[in-house]
Amino acid sequence: MTTTARTTVVMLAILLAGIVIGGVLGTTMLPYAPSFLTKPLAPTVVAQQQQQQQQQQQQPAGTPATTTYDLASLFEKVEGSVVQITSTVSTVNNNIVINGNPLTSKSTRLGSGFIYDAKGLIVTNNHVIDGADNVDVTFTDGNTYSAKVLGKDAYSDLAVIQITDKVTEKLQPLMIGNSSDLRVGDQVVAIGNPFGLSNTMTTGIVSQLGRLIPNEDNTFSIPNVIQTDAAINPGNSGGPLIDMQGEVIGVNSAIQSNTGSFAGIGFAISSSAVQRIVPVLIKDGKYDHPWLGIAGTSLTPKLDVQFGLDRNTKGMLITSVTDGGPAQKAGIKGTSFDRLGNVRKAGDIVTAIDGQEVKRIEDVITYLEQNTHPGDTVTIHLNRADQDTQAHVVIAARPATN
Repeated sequence: MTTTARTTVVMLAILLAGIVIGGVLGTTMLPYAPSFLTKPLAPTVVAQQQQQQQQQQQQPAGTPATTTYDLASLFEKVEGSVVQITSTVSTVNNNIVINGNPLTSKSTRLGSGFIYDAKGLIVTNNHVIDGADNVDVTFTDGNTYSAKVLGKDAYSDLAVIQITDKVTEKLQPLMIGNSSDLRVGDQVVAIGNPFGLSNTMTTGIVSQLGRLIPNEDNTFSIPNVIQTDAAINPGNSGGPLIDMQGEVIGVNSAIQSNTGSFAGIGFAISSSAVQRIVPVLIKDGKYDHPWLGIAGTSLTPKLDVQFGLDRNTKGMLITSVTDGGPAQKAGIKGTSFDRLGNVRKAGDIVTAIDGQEVKRIEDVITYLEQNTHPGDTVTIHLNRADQDTQAHVVIAARPATN
């Protein structure tokens, strides 16, 4: 999470028709990974050893043993692979004009990142480096090197930078884990530089999986996000969320707070997104996300009653369809409203995509991100005026951000 003076505090609120696949997003999220009043007790070393022995006993014959670290050993293992990122950005004050030109000044952001490979590639958040004139990378020993932005993606809030100076440290990449194996309650740690305090470690658990959070830099939401209660504060953004095997299972990115500081709910971009997006950023500098061109909301009991649906009907109500977008070309219909904003006619309801049941809007966004690419054709199963129908949609690339 960065510490710019422009940081605004906004509570997370997912509103009707507010989460977007291709339309309008109603709220924003603090874009920087920002303490416990009472720290969760870490398992004792004895308990850790007993747990490891039980896990090894439960493993099938021939399965490699998985090393589980105590917290102190885990920190020693990974601390040298986590860096502080300082970026310099230009800001323009249009209220002050000198010789006909607005006043321009420089400001700095502090964030975190982690070593991705031994060639000096580092993964961080897009909002840590976006718009930066230059980027400096500082290691635990205090050595600082210059870096360039190799690739960035505002839609997933991921970026890759590359050190351009000769490095004296031996670079130790962190292993990327499998976030798909996570369970609610798994212990995790966050390592980064909150408030510029370097080499800080906090611990907690996975609070929930598969969250959908808004992205303040654009109108599209980020799916399949990990929720954690490990303390995250400004300066933690871009740092790793690590499991007890020392593998990266997320990139700390945002918090829900009405104060600007950690309030018990933090969010990390999943390692499955890192594995999918980062190699493309390294190769092409950008990543093309799939796009349908629709906006919608999950059905609720109130909407079920309003539209005469069976109680507890599940699905995603399409509230709007982008003109000229893939969905409109396939004949998908959005909801129509009168001049007062009242619903005049309900739009199509997405009940499945490629045969996968849709219970809520998150199901659609997550399926598209994880299983499709621009140019693919998907089959959308729809409830239209209480009649089942299908639409075959050719996925397009999501429009570029400004």
